[in-house]
Amino acid sequence: MTPKFSVHVAKENLKFSAAHFIAYAGFREPLHGHNYQVGVYLEGGLASTGYVIDFGLIKKLTKEIVDRLDEHTIIPANSDCLTIEGPADGQLRVRYENDEFVFPAHDVRLLPIVHSSAEELARYIWNQLTDALRTRDALAQVTVIEISVAEGPGQSAIYRSGISALKFP
Repeated sequence: MTPKFSVHVAKENLKFSAAHFIAYAGFREPLHGHNYQVGVYLEGGLASTGYVIDFGLIKKLTKEIVDRLDEHTIIPANSDCLTIEGPADGQLRVRYENDEFVFPAHDVRLLPIVHSSAEELARYIWNQLTDALRTRDALAQVTVIEISVAEGPGQSAIYRSGISALKFP
C-alpha cells in the first residue's frame, strides 16, 4: 500500500456571508443568511518537494472562490421549482409558486446547483477549486479533495471525491 498524506486548511478568512433559501415543490424557506465557514482537506502522495500540495496555493484559491460568493444572494440556477428571469434593467426576478423576489442583479450569484444547501455549496466549491488546481497543474499528487461548508458552529456539510470524478452541476 502506498503511503498517503493529508493536508487540511480551515483558516478564519475562508468564509463568506450570503443570503439564500431552500425551495422545492410545496416548500420554501424564508430568505435568510448564514456566515459560512469553508474547510479544505486533501489526500495524496508526497512530492519530491515534501508537499502533497502547497498550503499557500490552497488558501489563495479557496479565498478567491469564497470572495466571489461573499455578501451576495445565492440563487440555484438549476432549480426545478424556481423561475428565473433576467437580468433585465439591472434586476433579476425569481419566482416560486405565488412568491416573487426582485434582486439587484449585481447582488446575486446564480450558481449551477439545484438547491442552495450547504451540501450543494460544498460540491460547487469542490468543482471550482478542482478546476483552479487543474488549470495550474497542481493536482499531480492529490487523489482526494474534501470540502466542508459550515452554516454555523457544529453544523456543516461535506463533499468528498477523488479528483478524477466527473463534475456535477
